[in-house]
Amino acid sequence: MSDQPWTIESIRDALGNPALAQRFLGEINRAPAHELLAVFAKWERIAKDTVAAVERGRELAAAEARGEEPAGEWIDVTDRVLTEADRIRARGAA
Repeated sequence: MSDQPWTIESIRDALGNPALAQRFLGEINRAPAHELLAVFAKWERIAKDTVAAVERGRELAAAEARGEEPAGEWIDVTDRVLTEADRIRARGAA
């Protein structure tokens, strides 16, 4: 988002996911007057984090498309995830 102040509309739009946007609108509409600022601030933070994650994802995709290694430090946890998945399957989970 640009340097424009956040609004209910811009937060709703930044959330992207219709179900999440609906949850935000429900919370902001049901909040008592004395809680409005706190509810707004909570969702503003979520919207900012969402916008930042989307931008980071786009940067990573662009780097990959150029054949570059993604910037930053990455920890490969593939083995740990696979081991955990095997453990869960062994208990009979689907």
